[in-house]
Amino acid sequence: MNWLDEVKWNADGLVPAIAQDAVNGDILMVAWMNRAALEETARTRRAVYFSRSRGKLWRKGEESGHVQHVHGIFLDCDGDVVLLEVEQTGGIACHTGRRSCFFRKLEDGGWQTVAPVLKDPNEIYHT
Repeated sequence: MNWLDEVKWNADGLVPAIAQDAVNGDILMVAWMNRAALEETARTRRAVYFSRSRGKLWRKGEESGHVQHVHGIFLDCDGDVVLLEVEQTGGIACHTGRRSCFFRKLEDGGWQTVAPVLKDPNEIYHT
């Protein structure tokens, strides 16, 4: 059996993928992968996701330069979630210019921003 056949893809042929900082364990982002994205990620050791909004492969950093170099690829016990241990180039994973996509925390009954913008997204994305 091919290792990709052990992944439990959803009805759309996708699996959620968590990107975790390989050094300190911070969760940087969650995205989706299809079979081609996971295969390319394993082959190149650079994170590739599937963009549901664009309907195509998304090579992390192709526009921003914030590439994720993959140190390890893990499959959870149920086979339906992938974890990538990554080195985040430039220290920014989020399209908002923050280190992590998880920058809002529930406090006092509302979502509070708890992480600063490291770089203005207008300076990152030129399209």
